[in-house]
Amino acid sequence: MTGLRERWRAGEATYGVGVTIPGVAATQLLSRAGFDWLMIDMEHGPISVESAHAMVAATAGTGTVPLVRLPENLPWLAKTVLDAGAYGLVHPGVGSREDAESAARAARYPPAGDRQWGPFYAPARFGVSMPEYLGAAAGEVVTIVVVEDLRGIADVDAIVGVPGVDVAVIGTHDLAVSTGHPGQLDHPEVTAAVARAEAAIRESPAVLGGNAFTRDQARAMVDRGYQVIALGFDWSLLQRGAAAVLDGLR
Repeated sequence: MTGLRERWRAGEATYGVGVTIPGVAATQLLSRAGFDWLMIDMEHGPISVESAHAMVAATAGTGTVPLVRLPENLPWLAKTVLDAGAYGLVHPGVGSREDAESAARAARYPPAGDRQWGPFYAPARFGVSMPEYLGAAAGEVVTIVVVEDLRGIADVDAIVGVPGVDVAVIGTHDLAVSTGHPGQLDHPEVTAAVARAEAAIRESPAVLGGNAFTRDQARAMVDRGYQVIALGFDWSLLQRGAAAVLDGLR
């Protein structure tokens, strides 16, 4: 088992990257690079349910936890991805308590949630029997909500107070778009909204998450209480690595 919740309770920071390239190759390599988790991105990557299943399976044999970001906060899609073996779901665009409640209940079997039975492939990824999986899922599967617009900022206290919401991620880029300042992450309206969300999440049972674009930024975020930190995407790592190979040759 992964023990993400235990690590967060112990105050540890965990690091990962988003995976947008469909197929197992990039996932296999990244899952062996030492990241704590990978977020298979069905929202912004051209990834089907079939590809997501294969990518989740490709993390087996490593200590890397496969999370999946859904295209929308949809219970039926959450069910499908969990039954494929995902260890957690990232729900985008959570802007209200009702959104958060829907996300939390989608990951849990009754009576705590609304998930229907049918985990035909998940036990194989967890390395347990079917009966064991039903018990393990309650302790292992995590629910992550993304607060990324002004609607979410306005209702952030209610969102992070929902039982079953494990992590609240601040989506800074979409927040900049929502405030009318796309790409301006340092704009006062954006930084004020981020500070508002940070304060609410730190005071809640939920773990604070966000994106870091440099090592120094990641360290500063840890100092501010972040425990789930995304360090980029597969495409950005590929671009930076390729540029580094060419550096000085042209």
